[in-house]
Amino acid sequence: MNTSHSLKASGGTGKASAQGKLSVTSEDYAASERTLAKAFRRILPFIFICYVISYLDRTNVGFAALTMNKDLGLTAEQFGLGAGLFFIGYFIFEIPSNLIMQKVGARIWIARIMITWGILSMATAFVVGPKSFAAARFLLGIAEAGFTPGIYLYFTHWFPGKWRAKVTAAFLVGIPVANMIGSPMSGALLELGGLHGLRSWQWLLLIEGLPAVLLGIACLFILADRPEKAKWLTEGEKSSLARRLAAEQSDIGNKHGKNLRDALTNWRVFVLAFINFCGIVGSVGVGLWMPQIIKQFGVDHSVVGWLTAIPYAIGAVVMLWWARVASRAQKRIPYVAGALVVAAIALGCSAFTQVPVLKLAALCFTVSGILAFQATYWAIPSSFLTGRAAAGGLALIVSVGNLGGFVGPSMIGALKQMSGGFTVPLVAVSVVLLLGALTIAWLGDPGADAGEAPSARNP
Repeated sequence: MNTSHSLKASGGTGKASAQGKLSVTSEDYAASERTLAKAFRRILPFIFICYVISYLDRTNVGFAALTMNKDLGLTAEQFGLGAGLFFIGYFIFEIPSNLIMQKVGARIWIARIMITWGILSMATAFVVGPKSFAAARFLLGIAEAGFTPGIYLYFTHWFPGKWRAKVTAAFLVGIPVANMIGSPMSGALLELGGLHGLRSWQWLLLIEGLPAVLLGIACLFILADRPEKAKWLTEGEKSSLARRLAAEQSDIGNKHGKNLRDALTNWRVFVLAFINFCGIVGSVGVGLWMPQIIKQFGVDHSVVGWLTAIPYAIGAVVMLWWARVASRAQKRIPYVAGALVVAAIALGCSAFTQVPVLKLAALCFTVSGILAFQATYWAIPSSFLTGRAAAGGLALIVSVGNLGGFVGPSMIGALKQMSGGFTVPLVAVSVVLLLGALTIAWLGDPGADAGEAPSARNP
């Protein structure tokens, strides 16, 4: 039997239906499902490792600060400002980077990103004061700009809407895994006390920056820009997946536009960017300062590393469970907003207790809420953006959102220096998270009528 399925969302050639929409046959749908499972197993492990390293390079400066700040004479405000400047560089070059990737391909461009950021992350080991630290972080942001939205764009070239939520959630597990691996390792490296004329924080930055360079080189040999360029797919697998992706992208393009202008004139894109901003204020702000918050428990650096890993270990489990529950629900927005509400309340509670066990428990809920938000949020913009609209729109959402990575750390640093503790800054961040929850609840789901039709989800 050769029935067809209307697909609403990503790239190739389909069959026109009576309504003028591209469609794919049941046979193509079934074949593409097998191909997607194969692609998931082939692509995700490598991309996941790359993201773990990217997040580690982005946040390991929080651990380095435990000894670096004293060696360089950095105040809390100077550290927060310098650390946050990474996201200014990221913001400025995010959209150009993603548009270049759309033109030259993911394989070459992601390799370029990883190699340059690895080199600059290692170079940060040789800063000598507040100005050179700030400059190094800014340049690191420029180098890494485009990586995260580039990966989201890359997913639209490979995975249709039904699969993207699953793929994105698996990809974002890299955040807690980076902290679970990096926190104990960073704490242990700080205990070295310095070797061969270099201090412990310098070794930390050198050792943790090198994998990005090596993985960047590996990108050139492992990644394929699109299914049609993958040597590990048969011609039949390439064509069935291409037709399914084409039908989806055609439908999204008809509904929401597929040009850069369509994304940059869509007010929903800017609202989603603001929501992402709120989430990143909490994610990066808390993540960069957590080692110093836990250091107040009166423990040594290695213990700080293990304790910092606990919220992320719990958060990894929670985000996968939350994403699975949300993907089965009729409406996903309550899960996106609810995760931020949990994070906001928990962070507010952590600000008013000095009991180490209670503060750590509250931070576990905070991190779990933020990670659960990220795991469910990113399925929303890719459900109504395609083509150059996806390249520009996703980059805009990430770049504007990443300004939260500047605001979060610098706000915490400034408020800590003014108030003398973490209570005021943590309450301020919890308010921002709550504002993000209210905004997503107000916006609703812009892609609710996009994505794959029920008949396509259940052939």
